[in-house]
Amino acid sequence: MNLRDLRYLVALADHKHFGRAAESAFVSQPTLSTQIMKLEEELGVALVERTPRKVLLTEVGTEIVKRAREVLNEIEQIKVIARRTLDPESGSLRLGIFPTLGPYLLPHVVPRIRERYPRLELLLVEEKTEEILRQLREGRLDAGILALPVHDAHLHFERLFDEPFVLAVPTDHPLARQGSISLNQLEDQSLLLLEDGHCLREQALEVCQLAGAAERGGFRATSLETLRQMVAAEVGITLLPMLAVKPPIPANEHIHLVQFRKRPPSRHIAMVWRKSSAMHAFLTDFAELLRQLPGGLLEPDAGPPPRHHP
Repeated sequence: MNLRDLRYLVALADHKHFGRAAESAFVSQPTLSTQIMKLEEELGVALVERTPRKVLLTEVGTEIVKRAREVLNEIEQIKVIARRTLDPESGSLRLGIFPTLGPYLLPHVVPRIRERYPRLELLLVEEKTEEILRQLREGRLDAGILALPVHDAHLHFERLFDEPFVLAVPTDHPLARQGSISLNQLEDQSLLLLEDGHCLREQALEVCQLAGAAERGGFRATSLETLRQMVAAEVGITLLPMLAVKPPIPANEHIHLVQFRKRPPSRHIAMVWRKSSAMHAFLTDFAELLRQLPGGLLEPDAGPPPRHHP
């Protein structure tokens, strides 16, 4: 058994197809297939169930793939230790970030990252929270930027900042007449929310529960931009995170943003990585850099005065 064969097996588990797995491993399909068969002969068990349409892992194959990922990740950690010893700020960083934060945070932090770590290759992966966590556990990501809470005893957490929410309403909505509102003014309101799988949906549901509001039935958006357009079209109202309404995101003349008084509802953003990571010291410094957001970025803008209707 060698590391090459383990990589072939993991590639096959990822792609569920011999051709695509071989392509990802930069070998021919016959080569990959032959090596998998030799591995099965060596172990004396069937790892793969070959069907006409797709490839399935056997029960023991699934368990061995899990162990193979751990082995390959440990090998990668050894290489990382060596690279970081020679040059702590070089190499690559595979960073996961979820879709309702990535496009709005990255324009404010990437220039500073480039300035601070000019030799760092930053590889960004935008996925929903559960997928980021899965790739972290499998060693396919080095770190992730997520919204708390996240429950995993094997991960280290560095809290970055709290991002407040604002209420987005059509300009003719009754709540648009007020410069700010209290949370209990959402009572009996129906909010547009994202589809299942987005952490922002869970955060908005928590706010709804606290305020006595509800989800508007019959509609679930696939993205934050869809929610924004639905509000502009006077379909309903929604909660938007503060970074999603800050430049370089342009203002929408059909949407009025209402701030919350006193302590606004917010989401807690953190950077997470495996406790066993060989990059711990570097990632701690990297997290500290991410905390240094431009002044006022998480503060509400003065905005236009509220509309007054007769």
